[in-house]
Amino acid sequence: MKEKLKPVIFIQGDVPFYRQNKYAQNLLIKALSNGVTDPEELRKIAKLNKVADVYRTLDKLAIRKEYHSALARAGIDLDYIVEGLKEVYTDAGSSREKLQALQTFLKSLGLDRYEKNETGGGKTWEELISDAVVKEQEKKALNKNIIEGEVEEVKKYEVVHPKTPPEEKKRQEEERDMGRELYK
Repeated sequence: MKEKLKPVIFIQGDVPFYRQNKYAQNLLIKALSNGVTDPEELRKIAKLNKVADVYRTLDKLAIRKEYHSALARAGIDLDYIVEGLKEVYTDAGSSREKLQALQTFLKSLGLDRYEKNETGGGKTWEELISDAVVKEQEKKALNKNIIEGEVEEVKKYEVVHPKTPPEEKKRQEEERDMGRELYK
């Protein structure tokens, strides 16, 4: 008897099949909590391509939930992790270990990177605020000019539809007749 082999899967390109789609997961949770249970509606809400993607995302949610409950059963929660990092920081002998513990804290808070776009391209916070105020004043001045300006009279126009050629009319009638015969 031959041994049953598992199928071989070839992944081509950038397939979102394996990615962690937490945004879609959160949208599905919100929709499900509001009483939406139709898979097609869930697909539209989460902007997924197929209904199979909805089920795949729900499976990822179930795995995520099970993972969190497994961590809780093992006694690992956020307090445990923070206490562990605190111990590493206080017990660390070298300043390099302390720095790495502090970097881990910053990463957990999302403060590990400062993008160039976030800082305003080297401007101080005072300059950013003054630029925003100037832009707002310019916008108000522009709106004021628009409101106070003269309104032009709307010109009416007539739409001229092109005439359908007799061959096209005949073809359309034949299609209508054929459609009526199909749905009798």
